[in-house]
Amino acid sequence: MVERTDERHAEKMKKKQAAHDKIMASKTIEKGLLIVHTGKGKGKTTAALGMVVRAIGHGKKVGVVQFVKGAMTTGEKVVFDAFPGNVEFKPMGEGFTWNTQDRARDIALAREAWDEVRRMVEDPAYDMVLADELNIVLRYDYLPLDEVLDVLTAKAEMKHVIVTGRNAPEALMEKADLVTEMTLVKHPFREQGVKAQAGVEF
Repeated sequence: MVERTDERHAEKMKKKQAAHDKIMASKTIEKGLLIVHTGKGKGKTTAALGMVVRAIGHGKKVGVVQFVKGAMTTGEKVVFDAFPGNVEFKPMGEGFTWNTQDRARDIALAREAWDEVRRMVEDPAYDMVLADELNIVLRYDYLPLDEVLDVLTAKAEMKHVIVTGRNAPEALMEKADLVTEMTLVKHPFREQGVKAQAGVEF
């Protein structure tokens, strides 16, 4: 009985492998991707930073600009600072908009950070650019969406650009090659009153 089950399993896996190999053989295009991580769930920046780590592992040059973060020291900055030849890591925010309570200053900081993103996108030395929390500043109209889309559309063919943050604009998601929406199912901050912790949130 066990032997027959093992045989059926092996046969099933052989068919799956053949189907998988056929699909993989048809995927021949290589290109730089516009990637969007959005949604209410935790993990948007974390997933993007994981891609940065992968790029480092392949010897790629990555530019990271954080639009909101910057008011606190994060674990990722400490790690990426150890790879100055691979990563330019620039936290350029002062916290969330309710922290600053100064719209004009938020707009000025968003512009400064966006200018850095644009520089990195236009510079052929960078293989990947992460615009962390760009969606937030777009949601509050701190930057013109058309300008952002123009820059992202004109990026080099092989350059990857990752944009994170809640409430990604529809036009950005339509332009993107890959969109992932993080869904909030359960969060200890809401359900248990657990504060943000080093190594988990920052």
